[in-house]
Amino acid sequence: MSRIGDAPINIPDAVNVEVVGRLVKAIGPLGQLELEHRPEIKVEHIEKQLIVKKNRKDQQVRALHGLTRSLINNMVIGVEKGWQKRLELVGVGFRAQTSGEKLTLNVGFSHPVEITAPAGVKFAVEDNTKIIISGIDKYLVGQIAATIRAVKPPEPYQGKGIRYAGEHVRRKAGKAGKAGAAGAK
Repeated sequence: MSRIGDAPINIPDAVNVEVVGRLVKAIGPLGQLELEHRPEIKVEHIEKQLIVKKNRKDQQVRALHGLTRSLINNMVIGVEKGWQKRLELVGVGFRAQTSGEKLTLNVGFSHPVEITAPAGVKFAVEDNTKIIISGIDKYLVGQIAATIRAVKPPEPYQGKGIRYAGEHVRRKAGKAGKAGAAGAK
C-alpha cells in the first residue's frame, strides 16, 4: 500500500505557502495557486515543510490523504518551476502555429482547428510539428494537452495524428497482413 500522504512536502526558498483553515495558498516566482482541501484532512505548516494528516482511518480518507498531499506538492512545484507537456504532429502536411494565445492546427481536415489557451497556459511551437504546453497548474496543462491530442489521435495503421512526445503507438498490420493468410488456403 502506498504511503505518499505520509511524506512531508519540502517548501523551496523561492516559494511562500500560507495555510488558513482549509485553504492552502502557494505563492512563487511564476504565480499563485490555491487549494481548498476536504475537512477530513488537516495540513500543518512546520518550518520549511508541510505535513498532511488525516482525521479518520477509513478507506476514503486514506485515499484523500495521498491525493491532497500530491495536489499540494504539485502546486509548490508549479509555482516554482512550472509544468509542461510536449506533443508531436506526425503526418504529411500536418503543422501547428501560434498567434497570440491561439494555437492553429492543420491536421488533414478541410479547415484549421483553433484552440485558445486558458489563463495561465502558454503555447509554443518548434519546427511546425512540436507543440509545448506550459503553465503552473499541472492539471490544466495536462487537460489542455489531452484536448489537443483528441483533435486527431494517432491512428494504428500509419501512426498519423497528434501524440505525446515519446509516446509509443502500437501499429497494426493492414490488408497486406491478411493477404498472406488468405493466399495459403
